[in-house]
Amino acid sequence: MSTHDEVFSPLDTQRGTDAGAPDITTLGGLRAAGCGSRSLRVEIRANLLAKLADGEDPWPGLHGFGATVLPQVERALIAGHDIVLLGERGQGKSRLLRALTHLLDEWSPAIAGTDLCEDPFVPITSAARSRAAAEGDDLPIVWRHRSERFVEKLATPDTSVADVIGDVDPMKVAEGRSLGDPETIHFGLVPRAHRGIVAINELPDLAERIQVALLTVMEERDVQIRGYVLRLPLDVLVVASANPEDYTNRGRIITPLKDRFGAEIRTHYPADLAGEVAIIRQEAVLAAQVPDHLLEIIARFARGLRESPAIDQSSGVSARFAIAAAETVAAAARHRAAVRGVRGAVAEAVARPVDLGTVVDVLRGKVEFEPGEEGRERDILDYGLRIATAETARERLAGVDLRPLVAAFDGDLTLMTGERVTAEEVLDELPDLAEPQLYETIATRLDATTPGQRAAAIELALEGLYLSRKLSKETGEGQSVYG
Repeated sequence: MSTHDEVFSPLDTQRGTDAGAPDITTLGGLRAAGCGSRSLRVEIRANLLAKLADGEDPWPGLHGFGATVLPQVERALIAGHDIVLLGERGQGKSRLLRALTHLLDEWSPAIAGTDLCEDPFVPITSAARSRAAAEGDDLPIVWRHRSERFVEKLATPDTSVADVIGDVDPMKVAEGRSLGDPETIHFGLVPRAHRGIVAINELPDLAERIQVALLTVMEERDVQIRGYVLRLPLDVLVVASANPEDYTNRGRIITPLKDRFGAEIRTHYPADLAGEVAIIRQEAVLAAQVPDHLLEIIARFARGLRESPAIDQSSGVSARFAIAAAETVAAAARHRAAVRGVRGAVAEAVARPVDLGTVVDVLRGKVEFEPGEEGRERDILDYGLRIATAETARERLAGVDLRPLVAAFDGDLTLMTGERVTAEEVLDELPDLAEPQLYETIATRLDATTPGQRAAAIELALEGLYLSRKLSKETGEGQSVYG
């Protein structure tokens, strides 16, 4: 290991805190404080191992990867490998890449006024080395937050070498510099990420000549621009994502570049229902209350679609589908409250099972169907939603005797709910039961305390009875009548 890798900074105590930048402003101040330098990979490895040793979660906000993807990523980072993540859309690849910033030092020093944010102890450009030699301990420094050391690029076919690596800056040439002067180069994204992380989403979409340029930087540390060859020991971690279908069909990663990535890791959708619900709860911005059992229905719905033969599984069913579904259901509840003029804490907007139908109406375009299913898209989604609702009702109300509720509907009695029927109206129309404590039992089982939550819980019971063919239901014009 080089000396550059072995020197650690006493400022490491600030890592992981929200403290402001240190007040040291010169290289001499860094030396006086006993600060040193270390490479990016050593920095990430040390911080990751410290978090693991302390029992701290290195991946806040990531669900469903704990026993599969994350251990592979951790081993790759400890080994110092560049990483490519393979997975269908909406599996959290980009979020995982962005979470790598938590493994960087909170603040790191850089030479002030340099394009590449160079290490004050190890400058890499001739201009920075000249300044360091001339100014010595008076060399001014600035502090970079870890959020500034992560750069992200969505690969597109029109991405150029200038975007990724750099190009000659005609303005600098016009100022009088010669074409052979390295100072005429305008550096691209990868060199400017020196001492940081470069994330490239949808890597196969990069043209092959751009991948070759990227390979040269990763493998040889050469920056080749229009005849210039600069030997720059860039210190970057390159991470990328790709869709497996694109990886083999629409685009490809050239073999030498693929070989340069030390770790190729497959991602996946959450393996269990709890992980799916946790993602929805974390990511969705809800305009109204959505009870947990409704989130569970939405999660089961998305998981069922991922197993349906009618859905094009090569494109996947993104986690964003479930997130958007939860937000749509919440919006339906908020819309109902506004239309009916309901205000105040007692009658706050709460989503109910009747609002689930809005998901099918507005999210049909977020799912890719098999070619032979044209014209049946709504039926397929409706069926999947009914299955998810029935499974949730059966599991959530297991052991609750609902026969008194069925018996209350004697053939003439009905109960109406709908998109514009308030929770209070639903509760007021509930039939009298031979065992009146049943309503309380249902509410307790589903953690329902407010009127809106109680109406949602009882609606789930009614919907479960309908789907198990114990009750009938007629729907139309945004209303449902149980009987």
